[in-house]
Amino acid sequence: MASIPEAYHDLFEKRTFAHFATMTPEGFPHVTPVWVDYDPDVDRVLVNTAQGRRKERNAARNPKVGVSMVDPDDPYRYCSVTGEVMAMTEDGAEDHIDALAGRYMDLDEYPNYDSDRGPRVIIEVGPREVVTA
Repeated sequence: MASIPEAYHDLFEKRTFAHFATMTPEGFPHVTPVWVDYDPDVDRVLVNTAQGRRKERNAARNPKVGVSMVDPDDPYRYCSVTGEVMAMTEDGAEDHIDALAGRYMDLDEYPNYDSDRGPRVIIEVGPREVVTA
């Protein structure tokens, strides 16, 4: 298992957009821009989505995923993670999306939450390979 170098933890503290790659049932990559977070205590990249969305369904079916992000302050500095979904949980997912809304939108609550679309889910990715520059 690889780990996110500490020198790149700052990417998860600012408005860094990431691209989350999953595989469709037909074997094609599905790449989606996402807000991204990191839990250094368990060394997992976190992606928050609504249950039932394509990325959530793909990750549930095939846990091999990728996450790539570019430093918003330096486009030549990046962190790319290839890994495996270690967990998918609704626990704390609403609070997590609100925290992300604070970072990305300067809001206390995520404004687009619609419980009719399904509960929020945190996808936890364990890094297998990490490439940085």
